[in-house]
Amino acid sequence: MTNTEIYKKTLGFSIRKLLVDILSFILFVGLCAAGYVIFDKATDMGLLGLLIGLVVGLIVVILISRFVSYKLKAGQIAMMTRGVTENSLPDNVIAEGKAVVKERFATVAAYFAITSVIKGIFNQLGRAITRVGEAIGGDTGSAIGSTISTVIQVIVSYLCDCCLGWVFYRKEISAPKATCEGAVIFFKHGKTLAKNLGRVFGLGLLSLLIVGGIFGGIAYLIFSSFGTAFQTLAAEITEAAARGEVNIPPILQDPKTLMLVAAGLVGLIFWSFIHSTFIRPFVLTGVLRNYMESGKNDIPSEESFRMLDSKSAKFAKLHREAL
Repeated sequence: MTNTEIYKKTLGFSIRKLLVDILSFILFVGLCAAGYVIFDKATDMGLLGLLIGLVVGLIVVILISRFVSYKLKAGQIAMMTRGVTENSLPDNVIAEGKAVVKERFATVAAYFAITSVIKGIFNQLGRAITRVGEAIGGDTGSAIGSTISTVIQVIVSYLCDCCLGWVFYRKEISAPKATCEGAVIFFKHGKTLAKNLGRVFGLGLLSLLIVGGIFGGIAYLIFSSFGTAFQTLAAEITEAAARGEVNIPPILQDPKTLMLVAAGLVGLIFWSFIHSTFIRPFVLTGVLRNYMESGKNDIPSEESFRMLDSKSAKFAKLHREAL
């Protein structure tokens, strides 16, 4: 199967996850708005209500992500992995993907335990690389360190998905040992995996400019019809800042700037939805194929594990647990 064929057959996971994300966003905005309106009318403390609504909204979004979205994301990676390693996919990829996730990770806790370790390992190793730039010192070192850190974080997100794919592929061994193997693969075959990085950053930046710009512009036009609401909110922010209750930059105390920032955030959120749904999965298919081919041709050994023990405490701990 080609990358495009795999992408098309597994796109259903992305679309379902997009619907869940949109529902989560609507609930989040609704809870924030409800908190502001209720507290503003009842106690004339709308800003406090907004903050409470924001906290409640975040909790709801996290719960939905933890118990719904994870099955869709993991199922998609499992089916992508099967596509690039077995060159075929079942007719009902959605049902099969969910079944594979349930088989490999019997509980939600087991899934998040492994994924948190995967992220921890790559983030820890990424921070070690970032310190190389920061070690130069001064403004130049800080700028280099910051740039490297941003690049590393993007790479890490793809590596985490690839490593999870390897855990699905190596179903005959324990998930912790497969995770150790997945981490080693990157450091043994980094040059091969780097071939996709130009596409990763290029498509990401292009989609941000186009999709983020369109939705941010639409949001600004909509917000312009609610100028009074932004004037009221900006006034409350200014009063709260004057009393020392909140530490918010003066630029956000201006209604027009506040509106522009809010529109920018909406554009960024919708870009995240669209990019993660339609663009990132296509790029991931190519990265995953290179990753799996590198691993299949050179499955990491116990000696390879010991090489990373000294570079990541999280890896060393997982290695001990996998023995």
